[in-house]
Amino acid sequence: MSQSVELDARPLIDLPQEFLFEGTVVRKSTGQYWVTGETEFAGGALVACSLTNLLRKQLVYPIADPTSWRPHVLAVKEIRLVDPVAIGDRVRFLPAGPGRGQIQEVLPRRSKLSRRAAGAQPLEQVIVANADQVVVVFAAAQPAVRWNLIDRYLVSTEACKLPALLCFTKLDLVKEEDFRAELEPYRFCGYRILLTSSTQQVGIEELRQALRGKLSALVGPSGVGKTTLLNVLEPGLGQRVREISKITGKGRHTTSSLEMFSLTGGGFLVDSPGMREYGLWNVDPNQLASLFPEMRPYLGGCRFGASCRHNKEPGCAVKKAMEEGAIHPRRYQSWLRLASSLRET
Repeated sequence: MSQSVELDARPLIDLPQEFLFEGTVVRKSTGQYWVTGETEFAGGALVACSLTNLLRKQLVYPIADPTSWRPHVLAVKEIRLVDPVAIGDRVRFLPAGPGRGQIQEVLPRRSKLSRRAAGAQPLEQVIVANADQVVVVFAAAQPAVRWNLIDRYLVSTEACKLPALLCFTKLDLVKEEDFRAELEPYRFCGYRILLTSSTQQVGIEELRQALRGKLSALVGPSGVGKTTLLNVLEPGLGQRVREISKITGKGRHTTSSLEMFSLTGGGFLVDSPGMREYGLWNVDPNQLASLFPEMRPYLGGCRFGASCRHNKEPGCAVKKAMEEGAIHPRRYQSWLRLASSLRET
């Protein structure tokens, strides 16, 4: 995805029924997916697709020597996903009429950013597939920074093995030197940090360069000035993203509408609706410390080894590192809260 294209300007064309085409999901709403066709018949076209019902099922086969069983299905289970298809997915689809198709298969993903959907039943919600990076956007002030929420987002990126860029807006509302000091724990962990001000045009070109040639997923809470930032980055982009967010529903944990936006300078952007909380998916509380980069060097060095909870146990290497300044107390407390909340779910 290195070329910049205008997704909304592509024509819808008739597709031959006898071919199964491949494409990328660039827009989705409830029960509807728009796929870019990438063949001689569908090059650049937007094809409105539905899903085959098989994508919502998981077939259960016998666990045995394949030679000792005739292949047959033992059971059919519902998948533990809010939606089996995500923005950024590479899919195979069958033409179903002029400008329409049905998605038959989701191709293997090279990456995915997931969270736990709201509700008592544990369900995975894939925000974006095949992303190159996650851009975590917060305001330096108004609203005040929620460090615990930042840590949740970073734990999620670590769990998904995606590089994270911390982007802070409204730099003009704080004393820069003091704010940079607040960010030192994240620099120590190796996270890239970008400070921006839309009113003073600070950090805009650096952000533009960071997004160029990549598929980037934007995450973060509402009210941090993201619309203004995107409008400065590229005229009209913020309004386009905001319209999609209105459809999705502010503060909801189920993403009913998302879109991939192309950038003039190259690259693509997917914005996730602002959330007050961010549920972690498939994170084991006993493995949580490994998702804090500054804690990794000390894991396994505790008196009680892997069974240490790094809290009140004597001889804890992690807690000793915190007391000696190698792990920031704020990050350690954030880890404690996260571990406690994960054990309760």
